[in-house]
Amino acid sequence: MQDVAAEAGVSPQTVSRVANGSAAVRSETRERVEAAMRKLGYRPNYAARALKHGRFNDIGVVMFDMSAYGNVRILNAISTAANEHGYAITMLTIGQGRDRTLQAAVERMKQLPVDGMIVVMEEQTTDFLDFTPPTDLPVVVISENPTDHCPTVDADQHGCSRTVVDYLLNHGHRTVYHIAGPRTSIAATNRVEGWQQALQERGLTAPPMYTGDWEADSGYQAGLALAHESGCTAVYAANDQMAYGAILGLRAAGKRVPEDVSVIGVDDSLVGTVPRLGLTTMRMNFDEIGREAFSMVMRQCEGESVPCGVRHAIPAELVERASVRDLTR
Repeated sequence: MQDVAAEAGVSPQTVSRVANGSAAVRSETRERVEAAMRKLGYRPNYAARALKHGRFNDIGVVMFDMSAYGNVRILNAISTAANEHGYAITMLTIGQGRDRTLQAAVERMKQLPVDGMIVVMEEQTTDFLDFTPPTDLPVVVISENPTDHCPTVDADQHGCSRTVVDYLLNHGHRTVYHIAGPRTSIAATNRVEGWQQALQERGLTAPPMYTGDWEADSGYQAGLALAHESGCTAVYAANDQMAYGAILGLRAAGKRVPEDVSVIGVDDSLVGTVPRLGLTTMRMNFDEIGREAFSMVMRQCEGESVPCGVRHAIPAELVERASVRDLTR
């Protein structure tokens, strides 16, 4: 700071104010100091700043899987919101093994220069219900299932399934078959529960369920099998990749979509990737989920109380295209 002060013709205190974003500096002085910083290659010492102000302006983000479409979208939204508020993010992935718990993730994150953390709950952990965040590290969990220990937010998976089932039944289909995601996935499990409950509410018993792995090939195999299910006129796949695979499998087995079998997916991930996409789907608002998760943790970092034990589920949006036939007409 002495070198920058000498170059700019100001005091070291003025350089400190500029580096810390203080408003108590005239604009022309700020510009002169910033020019000196650029010329000399000055960079603020964030460790020293954290010691002085008690904050790093950095949020940790924990993920089980960084490749999943929804997780990528959520991460992008968190990163964008963080940047808008002057924060950075630090990434941490939970690998396989016995330490696949929230507590283990917290212990690792506490060793890093972060003010709070967001956990994207792709899978259930053994300590989810009894996990208690440390008092000095605010935690937000992206999960549809609430917990009394920290704030949560996620997509409304149950509501998503209910919308799909009601939509297909209202279009004259007598039941709805389901291609579920992997059993380890919380989102897939909640979509299964929502599908079953929606059918029960209409006085129907759920037909046999098929389980995939989120990939299109598993949807294709399910589509081949569903083509031989007597009375199957409607299929609800837990994501668009499996839905698109199911369409190809149904067609390979001699079925027409939507003339013989209607298909609906989830997440609207194929638009812009698959040309002439005609797949009706449920679009998840991943951007809002990520932004709300960041807002929750930032508010805690700044001393605000955010309610726990509240189910904060953001609705999905039905996007109608051309893969559903209306049998009432």
